[in-house]
Amino acid sequence: MRYNSLGRTGLFVSELCLGTMTFGGGAGIWNQIGDLQQAEAERLVGRAIDAGINFIDTADVYSQGVSEQITGQALKNLKVPRDQVVVATKVFSEMGKSPNERGASRYHIMDGVKASLKRLQLDHIDLYQIHGFDPATPIEETVRALDTLVQHGHVRYVGVSNWAAWQIMKALGIAHHHGLARFESLQAYYTIAGRDLERELAPMLRSEGLGLMVWSPLAGGLLSGKYGREQQGEAGSRRTTFDFPPVNRDRAWDCVDAMRPIAEKKGVSVAQIALAWLLHQRAVTTVIIGAKRVDQLDDNIAATQVTLSEEELAVLDDVSGLPAEYPGWMLARQGEYRREQIKQSRHGED
Repeated sequence: MRYNSLGRTGLFVSELCLGTMTFGGGAGIWNQIGDLQQAEAERLVGRAIDAGINFIDTADVYSQGVSEQITGQALKNLKVPRDQVVVATKVFSEMGKSPNERGASRYHIMDGVKASLKRLQLDHIDLYQIHGFDPATPIEETVRALDTLVQHGHVRYVGVSNWAAWQIMKALGIAHHHGLARFESLQAYYTIAGRDLERELAPMLRSEGLGLMVWSPLAGGLLSGKYGREQQGEAGSRRTTFDFPPVNRDRAWDCVDAMRPIAEKKGVSVAQIALAWLLHQRAVTTVIIGAKRVDQLDDNIAATQVTLSEEELAVLDDVSGLPAEYPGWMLARQGEYRREQIKQSRHGED
């Protein structure tokens, strides 16, 4: 297990992060995603810790708080030392019927962090993330509220999830101008079959030094190898009950077709190849993996041992590459000679 620094911080997190969206169950989509209870969840948490995973991600909205409760109790029952685990959670989604029990307002953030701390049974949260963009709240209000949490010691670092590049840049500008705690990470969807993040977000992350936490790296199980053009999945499986995130099926099947022979050659699962591809991407800090069973978790963990050759990466890049889109194709064309100058200069390898 490798450990990477999170953004520009001195905090190191494992290249795989245990996601807890399968903990708790309950009504609606949460039961479809997973309904693991305390004992089952503890087996997964314990296995992840034993494998070297030091990063756990949850959210207040997962099973309406039950996931946080199970996660906190698991860490307590397993006697995991507090300084040996990095705990991340999120705030934004609707947590009650009141119009102020949702969003990224100071009101909701201040209430949300207290509730999460209580459910997690922690005195601080290592990474507190805004789970989505709130068009009803000024970005400055959100940034200032998060800074208050850092100053009060309730959270150590702050991050964001599912924002556009321009929104994140605006928040970073506000934080820089006022000397406030800035976003250190982005949690975003990214897979070999869904590379939209590479257009605007990945260049922004590199430019500003933010870490990338990848969610749904197997596209809701679509890239697990259990699915294909002729095999749409078993009844009751994740994709047949909760078809999310949206994926271009033809592109996904092309990717699976390209990954299968590579997986067979290496004697590993297609899922491991999909995860390994992400782990080979420069922008990625950590990949969030979720599971319902220990054998699924073990298979995902094994992806850290898979090395893809330059030839294999080229094959996968060719089948999954994004179609040219403006202004990307113009930026590439106009900047080509300057990139060549950089390569030929003494700083070319920086």
